[in-house]
Amino acid sequence: MIKVAAAFLIHNAKVLVARRKRPQQLAGKWEFPGGKIEAGETPEACLTRELNEEFGITVKVGKFLADSIHLHDRTAFHILAYHTTWLSGRIVPVDHDKYAWVESRNLLKYDLLPADMELAEVLIEKGLYL
Repeated sequence: MIKVAAAFLIHNAKVLVARRKRPQQLAGKWEFPGGKIEAGETPEACLTRELNEEFGITVKVGKFLADSIHLHDRTAFHILAYHTTWLSGRIVPVDHDKYAWVESRNLLKYDLLPADMELAEVLIEKGLYL
């Protein structure tokens, strides 16, 4: 099973989602930012690294909020989502062609990855960033 860290990056009562650009697998789908956790890396360190690499920003990773397990092409992914705060830097997407700050009530209007859809539902249900 591949472990992935995802950020519920909260700013002004909205959460950041980003759309994968081509030619990536699942291009055009929206997701919570993050990435695969490397060997010996904590989920928190992964998110700090990934958000810097993918968006050029510095973040503070807070508490664990939700997870989902998803099967894609016979590979299982365990996604761990953490409350994340934007500390500094200007968002410049590298692996995404668009990003949006979204209120919880509008999250399900985005074509989210299936695993991220589950995380969005938890976020909405529990009102984790309102």
